[in-house]
Amino acid sequence: MITLRRCFFTTWGFSVGDAAFLALCRHLCVVPLPPKPAVPHQLLTGHVQPLIEVHTAIGASGSHCGFGGSLKCFLGSLKMEMTEMTGVSLKRGSVAVEDNDSVAPGEAKRQKVSECCPTKGQDGLENNSLASSEKVPGPPKTAGEGKKNSDPQSEEEEEEEDGLSEEGEEEEEAESFANMMKHGLTELDVGITKFVSSHQGFSGILKERYSDFVVHEIGKDGRISHLSDLSVPVDEEDPSEDVFTVLTAEEKQRLEELQLFKNKETSVAIEVIEDTKEKRTVIHQAIKSLFPGLETKTEDREGKKYIVAYHAAGKKALANPRKHSWPKSRGSYCHFVLYKENKDTMDAINLLSKYLRVKPNIFSYMGTKDKRAITVQEIAVLKITAQRLAHLNKCLMNFKLGNFSYQKNPLKLGELQGNHFTVVLRNITGTDDQVEQAMNSLKEIGFINYYGMQRFGTTAVPTYQVGRAILQNSWAEVMDLILKPRSGAEKGYLVKCREEWAKTKDPAAALRKLPVKRCVEGQLLRGLSKYGLKNIVSAFGIIPRNNRLMYIHSYQSYVWNNMVSKRIEEYGLNPVPGDLVLKGATAACIEEDDVNNYSIHDVVMPLPGFDVIYPQHKISEAYREMLTADNLDIDNMRHKIRDYSLSGAYRKIIIRPQNVSWEVVAYDDPKIPLFNTDVDNLEGKPPPVFASAEGKYRALKMDFSLPPSTYATMAIREVLKMDTSIKNQTQLNTTWLR
Repeated sequence: MITLRRCFFTTWGFSVGDAAFLALCRHLCVVPLPPKPAVPHQLLTGHVQPLIEVHTAIGASGSHCGFGGSLKCFLGSLKMEMTEMTGVSLKRGSVAVEDNDSVAPGEAKRQKVSECCPTKGQDGLENNSLASSEKVPGPPKTAGEGKKNSDPQSEEEEEEEDGLSEEGEEEEEAESFANMMKHGLTELDVGITKFVSSHQGFSGILKERYSDFVVHEIGKDGRISHLSDLSVPVDEEDPSEDVFTVLTAEEKQRLEELQLFKNKETSVAIEVIEDTKEKRTVIHQAIKSLFPGLETKTEDREGKKYIVAYHAAGKKALANPRKHSWPKSRGSYCHFVLYKENKDTMDAINLLSKYLRVKPNIFSYMGTKDKRAITVQEIAVLKITAQRLAHLNKCLMNFKLGNFSYQKNPLKLGELQGNHFTVVLRNITGTDDQVEQAMNSLKEIGFINYYGMQRFGTTAVPTYQVGRAILQNSWAEVMDLILKPRSGAEKGYLVKCREEWAKTKDPAAALRKLPVKRCVEGQLLRGLSKYGLKNIVSAFGIIPRNNRLMYIHSYQSYVWNNMVSKRIEEYGLNPVPGDLVLKGATAACIEEDDVNNYSIHDVVMPLPGFDVIYPQHKISEAYREMLTADNLDIDNMRHKIRDYSLSGAYRKIIIRPQNVSWEVVAYDDPKIPLFNTDVDNLEGKPPPVFASAEGKYRALKMDFSLPPSTYATMAIREVLKMDTSIKNQTQLNTTWLR
């Protein structure tokens, strides 16, 4: 007989709800046991602890191994959901050009809270901005294509309180990630069908732990970003360390509410207990440093000294740090290296902005990075001192900021040269010879430069279908695709929202079922409530521009993947007359006499648009046929709405990674890390030592560098010759856990 016992963990601040726990027991046909007392805080390790104990009676019959796989998958889903729930919301700008979202359920750590964390009202649970079934992929990054980091949030959205009801939380807890993926996409669905290498494939698990996937940004100077120095540049004009401790928690809360216009007070007065000039100076510095937009003055009231804080320039002051307090000799931007674990770039910046009490749009960066990974990248922020940034290292878990410097200019999207990846594939089945052949092929030939699975979403309604409807000007279909009920499990509140929409077609009623208003569905419903069902174009326009464009870029990527598969099937891995190559920024066809002057690594294929040419062979007609079947005119890719006009771009069909190296390691404990991170090295941890080559498991550790807008998962796919979709990886993980 198999039994379950529910456990509580104090550091997480929540537990598996009664209803969810009993539902799980019923679903798995097991016996529930009463909960044990809470586990003491000091007993918890750095890893996520199991939320449920499994008890198997001695002599029990039946296959409890299968049960263990199902339970582990359920727990992975639950932990991933809880990790998401600890995030903070922000509308996304450009989404990652590498590999974005999670592949398999895994570890999570709760944000550590200390004296500098936001006061009540800022540290509550919020969902990610695209807390939607629409995991919208990022737009292709093309030469000369400018993008904004993010759209500023509207005042209306800033005032929203995002949170989950108890009922919604329990429904989320009971979801199975494996069930959710039953209706997900496979590689075949998005045109990913070919390989370029001849070696025999083998299996391995990608991102079993987020720490198995590490990304280091390669800057415009070709230097790989590493977190190697936590020290703060010495600057006599910086305020003292006392600014972080001189104000009480209650005073910080009142000042924050004043700064954010969240109360009716026009000023906040703080009594100076120890009335000395030095003490008053520290309080003045603390308020001005910690609360941009507030000014201070000293007043005498009934024989007592008070520091009075007030607004200097209205709401604009919050997003524009004061100019007069920044030394003219210092660059306006503080550049730093951000090390983060299991958080995507936009969520990380939103979290930093909350702790610093500034708007996210004063941050800039060169590229967005994976969520389910450890990533290291350069960030720039306008007129925030290195001292304030370094103080966040005491407040945040899974983040480290370092390598500070002051510069004159911000960072711009697309300035990076690429990314360096360190990836561990666990539990590989390939022999040493198979691994050697696979990695040599990756090094010498490369891989097909497909757009990865995360560009197309994770549900039964792929994002490219929405993009196709936009390009067709079929706005009723756009609305229907985003809002209609769909197969497969998703968050309970989204299911209710979709059901309400299908039943009533009342956007206000459907919106009331949705506690998370900043998801795509919530934004569209808010637009429909405002503009009406007969003006879907304006309603859709409420969604941030970058997120809207992601849909049509997803369609472009879908076409490109399919056409490249046809090109390789038709002509193989050699350049042929009629193929396209880049000459500077323009494309030209290869002539018969020039074929021998090029290799397959020079050949590009167009993303469809009004400003590209197409190959002068059979594949040109294949483009036309595919777009015609989708009711689109390849000769007129300009849209009635300028935002949705596609200019097109060119993309190499084969990418050869740089700096490729690898090793096979044997290990016994599946929980141990197999290499050191930057933080490990900063802390002086010795690299892991593997006792022998006879370990229970084998892993392939690989290093390689890729240019922007290429997908590490597609390189890994070429090595393994396996479907890298979440649907397939979830099944693989579940099977392996059994």
